Amino acid sequence: MVYIFGLFIMAIGVALSVRSNLGVSPVSSIPYTMTCVWGIEMGKATILFHIALVLLQILLLRREFHPVQLLQIVAGVVFGYFTTFCNYLVTFLPVADLIVVRVAMIFVSALFVAWGIFLYLPTNLIPLAGEGAMHAVSRVTGVDFSKVKIGFDCTMAAISLTTCLFVIRGLGSVGIGTILAAVLVGTVHGAITKRFGALKDWLLHLDC
Repeated sequence: MVYIFGLFIMAIGVALSVRSNLGVSPVSSIPYTMTCVWGIEMGKATILFHIALVLLQILLLRREFHPVQLLQIVAGVVFGYFTTFCNYLVTFLPVADLIVVRVAMIFVSALFVAWGIFLYLPTNLIPLAGEGAMHAVSRVTGVDFSKVKIGFDCTMAAISLTTCLFVIRGLGSVGIGTILAAVLVGTVHGAITKRFGALKDWLLHLDC
């Protein structure tokens, strides 16, 4: 239940960043680019992106890829439908013209995403394919996971920006919100973990 709730909270954060129209987080930039360029609904684009990341893991890990890791596709499908539903929910919010309001939406979005990660990741169930792919790259290359994450986020943002500039002649999924999300999510997650980490471990029996 905690795992599913965490994914749903993350999906709300993604939907709010989309609604702000200032750019989405780096990992969500590829699915949103697919929406901007090809008109694929973002939830379905998210599912396709997660499938592609699982295929990447298979290519990288080969025999070390375990069949249970295919459940990342199931997690991606759940997260994709959550994204579709949350994008629908935020359509009831008024369109924000003031830049201050739109930036505030990015801050709230980062808060939701950070809380979602805080809830879903420590359950030690199936990671989303983004984290799975980053772990696979780290394992194959021997590069520290934190450095792989930075490189992964930068690569996703660069691919999205280049695609949008060439195809739709605009920034598309990348903007000031992307930079803010990259900084804020980690910062907020650290603060939440420091404040509520012990309580969460106790509730999930992670301290046993």
